[in-house]
Amino acid sequence: MQAVRLGVIGAAGSMAGNHHTYFDKVDGLDYVASCDVSPEVVEPIAEKFGTKAWTDGEAMIRSGEIDAVFIACPHYDHPRFCRAAFEAGVHVLCEKPVAVTALEAEQTDTAYMLALKANPGLLYAGMFNQRTNPAWVEIKRLCTDGSLGELMRISWTITNWYRTQAYYDSGGWRATWAGEGGGVLLNQCPHNLDLLCWFVGTPSRVTATTALGKYHDIEVEDDVTAILEFDNGATGTFVTSTGQTPGINRLEIAGTNGTIISDGHRGEGLSFFRTATSVPEFTKTSPERFAGVPFADLTIKPAPAAGTEHERVTRNFVDTIRQGGTQDDLVAPGTEGIHGLELGNAMLMSGLQKKPVDIPTDRQAYADLLDELKAKSTFKKKVVTDGKPVDMSGSFA
Repeated sequence: MQAVRLGVIGAAGSMAGNHHTYFDKVDGLDYVASCDVSPEVVEPIAEKFGTKAWTDGEAMIRSGEIDAVFIACPHYDHPRFCRAAFEAGVHVLCEKPVAVTALEAEQTDTAYMLALKANPGLLYAGMFNQRTNPAWVEIKRLCTDGSLGELMRISWTITNWYRTQAYYDSGGWRATWAGEGGGVLLNQCPHNLDLLCWFVGTPSRVTATTALGKYHDIEVEDDVTAILEFDNGATGTFVTSTGQTPGINRLEIAGTNGTIISDGHRGEGLSFFRTATSVPEFTKTSPERFAGVPFADLTIKPAPAAGTEHERVTRNFVDTIRQGGTQDDLVAPGTEGIHGLELGNAMLMSGLQKKPVDIPTDRQAYADLLDELKAKSTFKKKVVTDGKPVDMSGSFA
């Protein structure tokens, strides 16, 4: 099978720098083209990896010199480059988030489906790398194979996304409405929002409190507390922040057959308190006033996986191309990126407007709200440092 010729857009950025570390470990990947905003920033990257340097991403996509493009530039440009690739018949692996608004993600998905009719083998993947984490894979199984039963409640506190002011100062676009389109919900938490929807489905209503610049000199949200409601009556909470440390990463999912607990401070092991009988059935039929449902305390140790999470997503993408696979063979189809994104949009909209928001959202209304925030913004960063690639291995919660 021929190698996949890959081009990277945003090649001089920190995220691409993380991906560069494993490209040579992915069989069948031929990194041939690097693109960024100017010759000064992209040429050293191209020289280092032996690629061709580009400063025009769409021209690189249309050149015929690449089979696939890895989009790792700032968020607002993700949809534009995705659509250009679809039109050119070039496979896409897009960093999270797939867009800034669910409206843009919907438009990108529509463009992909139209392109797929003309090119049935075209692939669109998202870099939702945490879907390859063995612990999360095990939770997905328990949620979908009937082990957990019907969802009753989900609670996720994910506050180990701590960031310093220096992080936000590392680029003029970071943590601004015009440059990034949001804060913790759009930059750090797309992984967790994606996983939540992957595990139990998308909530039908959100009521959230969002704080803008609570812990940092930024204009976007860095602290969020949300209440979730699901169509079946289940409820949940989602709490996140980039201003608290030491943070925690604790997930609890309660179903009619028991409760799953994952606590990031206690390794990758999962606790599954599996009840001997259905909780609602026991509640209705037990003659005891203070009885507890008998349960087994199961500790699940997922098997380790080879390579980093990002590497596994990229390898799956490359392998699927080379083997003539379809979207169904991808770990994270790009068309599924809209779900977590819309949940994050709903949280931010609810917090800003101080009222519940139903999902699916009014996608145009959210896009209009974001445009209004950008138009009215008077925020100016006091300090902007360079955004040279750094070791990001410690930043993935």
